[in-house]
Amino acid sequence: MNDVMNDAATLSILRQLISFDTTSARSNLSLMAWIQDYLSGHGVQSDLIYNDEKTKANLYATLGPAGRAGVMLSGHTDTVPVTGQDWTKAPHSLSEENGRFYGRGTADMKGFIAVALAAVPAMQAAQLQTPIHLALSYDEEIGCVGVRRMITMLQQHPVKPALCIIGEPTGLQVVNKHKGKLAARVTVRGKACHSGMAPQGVNAVNYAARLISWLEQQARLRQQQGPFEEGYDIPFSTVHTGTVQGGQALNIVPQHCSFLFEVRNIASENPRDLLAQLRDQAESLALEMCQVDDSCGIDIEITTEYPGLSTAESSEAITFVRHLTNSDAPLGNINFGTEGGLFSQALQIPTLVCGPGSMEQGHKPDEYIERSQLQQCQAFMQRLINRLSPP
Repeated sequence: MNDVMNDAATLSILRQLISFDTTSARSNLSLMAWIQDYLSGHGVQSDLIYNDEKTKANLYATLGPAGRAGVMLSGHTDTVPVTGQDWTKAPHSLSEENGRFYGRGTADMKGFIAVALAAVPAMQAAQLQTPIHLALSYDEEIGCVGVRRMITMLQQHPVKPALCIIGEPTGLQVVNKHKGKLAARVTVRGKACHSGMAPQGVNAVNYAARLISWLEQQARLRQQQGPFEEGYDIPFSTVHTGTVQGGQALNIVPQHCSFLFEVRNIASENPRDLLAQLRDQAESLALEMCQVDDSCGIDIEITTEYPGLSTAESSEAITFVRHLTNSDAPLGNINFGTEGGLFSQALQIPTLVCGPGSMEQGHKPDEYIERSQLQQCQAFMQRLINRLSPP
């Protein structure tokens, strides 16, 4: 069989993918139209699964025989913003320096998508006995939002994929576990007054700070006392407050304050338990606030939630994907989340994370992927085609 592709094919596609600004706040439809045209040019039909506003879409395509389970290659098309980051390279124009290819999304995770798309001609020529499914999603970066619609579509299919490979950057190490995530917004409603008469008001910032302090105590408890799960760089659940907004002026007791926090939990912890404890804390504080003014209160709203991934080490899927990497390296755990937990739980299919590049470069200015990682991923695709083709 001919090689899947050469570097030029992968880089040509990666250059196109990087040129589309698919920050989660923007539409990805132009990118999806380009991918659909590319697939159509190679005789591959694909379907788009839109959001309600028809401004974003997932894409699903099958190469090889229909009606068989197959291997699903999954990747997200959205990226994080470059706003406020000190880039020395053009973020949406692929550039190369010393074997590194720079651009927003090169590592996370348009590099993997480029390799998969560059392999399409070889997939078509191979007369696959077992199909390869391409599953490209939107809004992964803001809570694995878009893929849920694709999962709903797949749940209605008579035949579901037998294996899912999420191509997030792991240095092509096979990863079978990652943490789950719960994020929430806390909104504190106080009572404004002149700061010279502060006891007559209800300081929303102060009450928010007490809840933030409680969350920090929970974070320290987990770091010191666990529970712990071996295999992670950070082997315990983390609790983190990310943004705070409140107050209008120094001489006004603030009437409003809100903050966002998240829990990234190991398998043995349910983040809903911590959320319930936080609600108890908030209820107690709200009663105290209402002694001054009964219009005060505290609201807590979940903004993002997705499960962790935990694929059994005995799964045959691990042996299969290790063969594709041509490595017997130990299984890995990652601290960042993926769509893998949703695929695993909703579709009940073995799911692993394995893709080129490193998250050490993801989300940062001058994001890049090594040429060697793209080449290793090309070899990964070649082995996949070989395994699924006639002998």
